Amino acid sequence: MSQATASTGAMGTAAALFRKCPTTGLKVHKDADALIKANAVAATVALLIGGIAATLVLLTRWQTVHLLSDELFYRWLTVHGMNMLIFFIIFFEMAVLYFASAVLLNCRVPTPKLGWVAFALMVVGALMVEWTMFTGRADVLFTSYVPLRAHPAFYLGVILFAVGAIVVTAIFFATLVVAKREETYTGSVPLVTFGGITAAIIAAITLGHGAAIYIPTFFWSLDMMNVDPQVYRLVWWGLGHSSQQINVAAMVAIWYLLGAFTVGAVVVNEKISRTAFVLYIAFISMASAHHLLVDPGFGPSWKIVNTSYFMYMAVLASMLHGFTVPAGVEMGMRLRGYTQGIFGWLRRAPWNDPGFSALVFSVVVFGFVGGITGVTFGTEQINIVAHNTLRIPGHFHATVVSGTAMAFMGVTYYVIPLIFRKKVAFYPLAKIQPYLFAGGMLLFSLTMTFAGTFGVPRRHYDITFAGAPFTLEYSPAVNVMLALMAIGGLIAIVGGGIYILVTVWSVFFGQPLGDDMSEAALAGSVPPGVYKRPFTELPEEEVELEEHGALGMMPGTMILVLIFFVAFVVYYFANWKLLSAMWQIG
Repeated sequence: MSQATASTGAMGTAAALFRKCPTTGLKVHKDADALIKANAVAATVALLIGGIAATLVLLTRWQTVHLLSDELFYRWLTVHGMNMLIFFIIFFEMAVLYFASAVLLNCRVPTPKLGWVAFALMVVGALMVEWTMFTGRADVLFTSYVPLRAHPAFYLGVILFAVGAIVVTAIFFATLVVAKREETYTGSVPLVTFGGITAAIIAAITLGHGAAIYIPTFFWSLDMMNVDPQVYRLVWWGLGHSSQQINVAAMVAIWYLLGAFTVGAVVVNEKISRTAFVLYIAFISMASAHHLLVDPGFGPSWKIVNTSYFMYMAVLASMLHGFTVPAGVEMGMRLRGYTQGIFGWLRRAPWNDPGFSALVFSVVVFGFVGGITGVTFGTEQINIVAHNTLRIPGHFHATVVSGTAMAFMGVTYYVIPLIFRKKVAFYPLAKIQPYLFAGGMLLFSLTMTFAGTFGVPRRHYDITFAGAPFTLEYSPAVNVMLALMAIGGLIAIVGGGIYILVTVWSVFFGQPLGDDMSEAALAGSVPPGVYKRPFTELPEEEVELEEHGALGMMPGTMILVLIFFVAFVVYYFANWKLLSAMWQIG
C-alpha cells in the first residue's frame, strides 16, 4: 500500500513539473520553460545593443552625415558584429533547441542545473566581450584577425560563451535520448526537431573550430605563444562562416514551425525536407572557402571545388526548402478551402498575423536577394572582384538579418503567448513591424549591393580617403545608393525598435493569459494562429491530398519558383557579363 502511495505521489510530482498548452496540446516542462525564457530575454538584450551600434555605423557609412570618428567607427562596428552575429543569434538558437527538443517532444530537460550553468557561462562570456569592446580594448572587428590584438578578456569571453553553447547543444542531444527512452513521442521526431538536430550538429562542428583557434589566440594575447595569421584565417572561418549555417538550419526549422502555426501548413514530402537538412550537414560548411580565395596557402583545385561543387549541394538544400515551405503553405490553405484561382490562397492568407508576414518576408528576401547573391558571390572568379566591396554585407544582411532575424522575430509573436503566457503588447504595432523591418532591410540590402557594384569598399570609415595623398571619386549614383541605403537602414531600425518594445513590454509588463483561449477572448492581442490549434490534424471532411495530386495542389508555388529561377539566371549572367568587361585580353 505504501509503495503504491509512493508511486502515485511520484507520478503526481512528475506531472506537476509539466503544464499543458491549451492551444497546441503540447506538454511544457517547467525547466524548459524557464530556460527558453532566459535565453530569449538575453537574445533581445543583445539585439538592442547591436541595434544601437547599427544606427551609429549606418550614419557614419552615409558619407553625407559621417557621424563617428574613425576610431569610434571601428569600435561600434565591432560591437554591432559581435552582438548581432554571435550573441543575439546564438542565444535565440539556444532557446530554439530547448523548444525543439523538450517542448515539441513533450519531454523533460534531463539536466536543468547544467542548463543554467551553460546559460551563466554564455552571459559571463558575453559581458566580458562587451566590456572589452566598450572600453576600447577590442577594436578588432568581428573577425579579429591576427596580428590585430585584443585584450585577453575578449578571447576568454568568446571561449566561455562558446563552451556554454556547446553544453546546451549536448543537453539538446541528451533530451532527445531521454524522450526516446521515455517514449514521450511516437514515430520519427517532428521535422522541426529534425531541423534542430541539423543546427545542433553544425553548431558542434562550428564551435569546435572556435575553440581550436580562440584558445591558442588567447594564449597569444598573453604573449605565451605565436599564432600564424594564415592558420588563424583558415580555422577561424570554420567558425565565422559556419556559424551562419547554424542560423540557416534554425531559420528553416522555424519556417516549418511558423507555417504550421499560422495557416496549418502541411509538409509536402518528409523525405525531401529531411534530405535537404542532411545536405546542410554534409556540404554547407564548405562554402567558408570563399573567404580564403586570395590566401596563398591554398591551391586552385581546393578553392574551385569548395566554391563550386560542394557549395552547389548546400545551395540545392536551400532551394529544396525554398520550394517545400511555400508549397506546404499553399497546400495547407487549399486543403482548408482556399482554392480560388492560382493565387487566391495567397491573397486570403492572414497578412495581419505578424508571424505569417514575417515568414513570407523571411523566405522571399532570403531566397531572392540573399540566396541569389550568395551563389553568385560564392563563385571564385566573381568573388575576387566582389569580396571586399559593399556587395558582401549587402548579401549577408539579406540572409542573416532579413532571413534569420526576421524568422526569429516572427516566431517570437507565438513564443510570447505560448511560452511566456502573456498577451502581445501593442499588437497593432506588432502587425506592422515585419513590414517595416523587412521593407527597410530589402531597400538597405539592394542599395548596398548596387553601391558595391561601383567598387565602394566594405568596412571602411571614409570611402573617399579624404586627407590622403589621393582622393577617390565615385559615380554620382553612389551617393544616391548610399542615401537610399541609409533610409532603408533607418526604416529597418524603427522596425527592430518596435520588435524590442513589443517583446520587452509583453514579457515584463504584459497582461497574463487566462484559461480562456477562444478567438473572442484573444482577438487583437495575439496572432490569429494561436487559437487555430495548428498541431491538430485536418478534419476528416477536408479534401484529401491524394484526390488532386501534389503538383495540382501547388500551382502558385510553381509559378513563384519559375520567377525565382528567371531572376537568378538574369543576375548570374549580368555578373559574368560585367566580369568579362573587366578582364579584357588584348
